[in-house]
Amino acid sequence: MSERIALGFCNNVDYEIVWNADTLEALANHYRLRAEELDKNIAIRSERDLLISILSFMRTGGGGERFVGGSEILEGFAERFEKKVTLGGTSVRAAIAMRKLGYRSALHLITLNDQVRRLLPADSPYVCSNDGDSFYPHLIVQFGAGDRVKAGDIDIRARLPNRLIYHCNADRLAMRIAPEFADLVSDAQALLVSGFNAMQSKPLLQRRLRQVRHLLERLPKDTKVYLEDGGFHDPSFRRLIHEMLGERIDLYGMNEDELQSCTGRKIDLADPGEVRQGLKELRRAIPSPAIVLHTRHWALAYGRDAGRYAAALRAGVTMATTRFRYGDEFALADHSEIAASAPNPEGAAFARAFNAETGDDAVCVPVADVPQENAVTVGLGDAFVGGFLPALLD
Repeated sequence: MSERIALGFCNNVDYEIVWNADTLEALANHYRLRAEELDKNIAIRSERDLLISILSFMRTGGGGERFVGGSEILEGFAERFEKKVTLGGTSVRAAIAMRKLGYRSALHLITLNDQVRRLLPADSPYVCSNDGDSFYPHLIVQFGAGDRVKAGDIDIRARLPNRLIYHCNADRLAMRIAPEFADLVSDAQALLVSGFNAMQSKPLLQRRLRQVRHLLERLPKDTKVYLEDGGFHDPSFRRLIHEMLGERIDLYGMNEDELQSCTGRKIDLADPGEVRQGLKELRRAIPSPAIVLHTRHWALAYGRDAGRYAAALRAGVTMATTRFRYGDEFALADHSEIAASAPNPEGAAFARAFNAETGDDAVCVPVADVPQENAVTVGLGDAFVGGFLPALLD
């Protein structure tokens, strides 16, 4: 193959709804929701449950991904809003982002349909593990800082912008692996492993990881393998990833929500000492040589010779911030503008303090300072990967 970058292992169609507080308030009143019912861990078996989940996340300012009892719940909810149809999955969003800068990639898909064919980069070679077309849309809910929902005794104003992902995707639960992907990526210099976070069967996950491990064994020895955590629906499944793939994963990536899920506690992301302690805890659980942590204010690499990843970190945060500000439709001029922008004060202060306390085992870069209004909050980690991997090779 001619592509140096290979991206696996999942994809999907997203319904990105446009935030509408009036619609949410009308639904909350219709279902007579009460503040005491809000619970972000509720099992979602109805539209009412879905609304409880959305408002619960909004109250905390956190983001997340949740499984829903049926796609009809998501379809019906999405019909109440304006929406945009896009492609989701870390690998596909990363491919779309890096293609803007002229980089092609080979893709492993689990879902194929007319929307996927229409929206994929036209010159990206791919294989799909599904025998026929399938369609399991994901609902994407994005709220901005200051967005408010007021209904009955519920009065929530979002402190921070964030995104929520809801789906009932049989392809994501099965995560079939196409054997022919091994032939497509035989010359790859970088491979992304992602998409296993939504699986619900431990024996099936073990089977899939054995297939991935066999694929990794066929790669050139110097191929860089980057795994993006993605936020596991069942956190105990992470241990299988570490046990079965850890020694072949060069870089293990995650965002701030996943950091706190892995450590099992809240971490003050403005405190370099507390973050470093969290990273030390991760190192005991994750056998990969380096950990990559990307947040809204900064990104860092931690592990052996981490300093060599500084340029890739800068490329990653530039791509993610460009998406945050301009969405999928960004132009090269937008990317250049973000690259030349001054860093955000919080991130710059953190990076200075963090780097002052470290040697070659860690490096941190700040994120550009950009307006927060009308931000795109979904796919930022995916865009980060789309900037990081090409720069890693260059």
